[in-house]
Amino acid sequence: MILDRIIAQSGDVSATTAGQDDRAEIIRKMIEGVQYTQWAVLHYQATLVSVVLVFSIWHGLDKYLRNRCAIRLAKQPQGTPDRSVKGDTWTHHREREGSGSSGSSTTLVGDAYISGPTKASQNSDDRSPLLPNQHTKPSRFSRLKSFLAYQPPPIPFFNKTLPENATTLLILALFGINLFYTLLGIIWEVPLMLVFSDRTSLIFAANLPWLYILGAKNQPLRLLTGYSYEHLNILHRRLGEWLCFIAILHSNSMFMVWYTFFRPDGHDLRWFLTESTVYLGLITLFCYEVLYATSLASFRKWWYEMFLGLHVGLQAGALGFLYFHHRGSKPYVRVTLAIFLVDRLVFRLLAKSREFKASVKVMPDGNTVLLSGNWPVTAKPQTMWTSLFSQNMHSGWEPAEHVFLTIPSLGRKHNFQAHPFTIASAAPSDEQEHAWFDLIIRALDGFTRDLLIHAETHSSVTIRLDGPYGSSHAYDMLRSSDVAVTVVGGSGIAVAYPMLWALLQASSNKQHTDVDSEAAAGSSGSSRKVALIWIVHQADHIQWLGQERLVELAALGLHVVLPAPTREAGRPDVAALVRGTIEDLTSGGQQRVGVMVSGPDGMNRAARNCCAQMLGEGLEIEVAVEKFGW
Repeated sequence: MILDRIIAQSGDVSATTAGQDDRAEIIRKMIEGVQYTQWAVLHYQATLVSVVLVFSIWHGLDKYLRNRCAIRLAKQPQGTPDRSVKGDTWTHHREREGSGSSGSSTTLVGDAYISGPTKASQNSDDRSPLLPNQHTKPSRFSRLKSFLAYQPPPIPFFNKTLPENATTLLILALFGINLFYTLLGIIWEVPLMLVFSDRTSLIFAANLPWLYILGAKNQPLRLLTGYSYEHLNILHRRLGEWLCFIAILHSNSMFMVWYTFFRPDGHDLRWFLTESTVYLGLITLFCYEVLYATSLASFRKWWYEMFLGLHVGLQAGALGFLYFHHRGSKPYVRVTLAIFLVDRLVFRLLAKSREFKASVKVMPDGNTVLLSGNWPVTAKPQTMWTSLFSQNMHSGWEPAEHVFLTIPSLGRKHNFQAHPFTIASAAPSDEQEHAWFDLIIRALDGFTRDLLIHAETHSSVTIRLDGPYGSSHAYDMLRSSDVAVTVVGGSGIAVAYPMLWALLQASSNKQHTDVDSEAAAGSSGSSRKVALIWIVHQADHIQWLGQERLVELAALGLHVVLPAPTREAGRPDVAALVRGTIEDLTSGGQQRVGVMVSGPDGMNRAARNCCAQMLGEGLEIEVAVEKFGW
C-alpha cells in the first residue's frame, strides 16, 4: 500500500515530536484521514440501506392500496357491454367513416378510429367533439406531480434520452449522497492528496455491490421496491458512469501523490508505474472504462453479442485486479463477486434456465419471426422466497414479463448468448394446466437475423429460456384504475396484449360468476374501462397479434384505437390520441386513470408528457413506460 511505503520511507514517525517535523505531521494527518474514511464508507452504506428500507415500506403501502382499489373495481358493476364487432378490424379510416352500426361504435379521432363499445356511440354524429372530462381544480400538489412525470427532450447534439423528472431527481439524489461522502472531512492540501485518493478508492469499492445488484436479473431490490429491472437498470448505468468518473479522480490523485512524495526522493514515473499497487489499479481502471464505452446504447445496438461477451469477461477480470490492488476493497469485492456468481450461475444457468421445443414461423412482413411453444404448467410459487428461488417457465409467467432466449442450434457462438424478449402471449391462469407461449422477434442483425434465416427453412427449434423476469408495477397500476389505457408502437403490442387479456378476462370471469346476482341490478362485469392505442408502421404488422385476437379483445369490451399506418400517413399526433381516448372513456366526476406506454422513445415521451399535462389539469392519472433497453 502506498501509505505504508510513505511511512517506511519517512522513518520512525512515532519518535518525532509534534511540530518538529512537517513531514511527520502530514503523515499523522494521512493516517487519521484514512481511518476517518473507513467510518465514512460504513456510514454511506448505512444511508443507502435506510433509503432502500424507506422505498420498501412505500412500495408495500402502495401495493396494499392498489389491491384495495382493484378489489373495489371488481365489485362495482357496470352496464352490460355490447360484445358484437362488425366490419374488419383493420380498414383505412376514410373507408370506415360513417360505417358504424348498432352493434359496435366506430368513432373518428383525428386519423384514427375506435372499435368497440364507447361512450361516443351514444352520439348520433361520430365527428362530434369529445365531451370534456370534469377535472377537479388543479392544486399545487397536482402541479408538482405533473412536473415529476414530465420527460424533457433528448440532450442536443448527443441525442441522449433523458428519463422523467422523478427518476432524474432520484439519480441526482444518489449522486449527491455519493458526493457528500466522497468529500466529507477532506482537507484540501496537496500533501494530503493521498487521503482523497484513498477516499475515492473506497467509495468506488463500496458502490460495487450496489452496482452489480442493480444490474442483476435475480435480486431482492425488485421485490422490495416494486421497481422493474428496466427502471433499476437506469440507476445501474448512471451509477456505473459515476464510478468511472470517480476512478479517474482516484488515478489522477495518485499521480499527485507520486509527484509530491516520491519524485523529490528520486523515484521517477517509470518506477511508480511498475509498483504492483499502481499497475493493478491502472488495469482495473482500463477494464471499467472499456466496460462503460461498450455499454453505450450505440455500441449495444450494433454489436450486442460483443457487448454481452465483454460485459461478462471484463467484469470478472476487473474484480480480480481490484481485489489485489487495494486491501480495503477486498470485503466489497467478495460481496460483489458473490452477487455476480449467484445471479449468473446459480439462478440463470441452474434455477431459471429450461429447455423447450418451439415452432418458428416467418410473419407476412418477411422480417419478423413468431416463435411459439407450449407445455404443461406446474404449480406457481406461493411466497416471495420461493418466487425468487424456484420460479421458472415451467410454472408460467405474469403479464408483461420477459425471458432471455438462447438457441444453440443456430451456431456455436449462440450457445453462450442470451437475448431478452417480452412474452407476447397471455399469462396462464391458476386454473390452466397448459401454457401457450409466443415471442415476436423482429430481425435486425446478428442473432435475430440468423433466426430469421433459420425460420425460412425450418419449422421447429430447441430453445433455452431463462426467466421469467419483470415487475408487476405497470399491471398493478392498470388493474387498480377505473380507466386503463395502453399505448404501444409496433412490437410493443407484446407488452400490452398479456396485460389487456388479463384485465378483460378478469372482468369477463367476474361477469359470469356474478351473472345471477347482477341480473337483478341490470348490470354485469367490472366497472373498469380498457383501451388500446396501437401505432404500426405498415398494415400487415397487425398480423403480429392477429385480427382474430383483436376481434376477441374487442368482444370482451376493449376499445381499440388504430391510426393509419405511419408508412402511409406519417407519424400520428400521439398526444391527441391519448387525450382524446382518455376524455372519451372518462365520464363526469373524478376517475382514476392508468396509462401504460411501450414503444419508440419519441412516442413514449409524447404520451408521458400528455399525461403529465392532464395531471397538472387535475385529472387523477398515472403513467408507466415499459421501455426495454439492454
